[in-house]
Amino acid sequence: MRTRGPKYWEWADAQLHCRTHEEVLSDGTILDIQARLSRCGATQMFIGVYDASGNAIKEEAYAKRPGESITRALAWGVERARRIASKGSSAVA
Repeated sequence: MRTRGPKYWEWADAQLHCRTHEEVLSDGTILDIQARLSRCGATQMFIGVYDASGNAIKEEAYAKRPGESITRALAWGVERARRIASKGSSAVA
């Protein structure tokens, strides 16, 4: 079970529909990337990287991804999450 940090809870909004990409890496690291449109039509994104126990390694939230579609933001977020995961616990900030 994932332990969500404050970044996630600040970003979360159950009324907005998200597209999600979840991935478990060979070492058990969990990637959780979500992209959505805000009420104003801005593309927003959340990136969460969690260790195998579900503890947050890093969480990032973006209120705007100017000029990006949800699909493009999600693809960028997946690559960003993989880079964070490859750095391991040194990525915590």
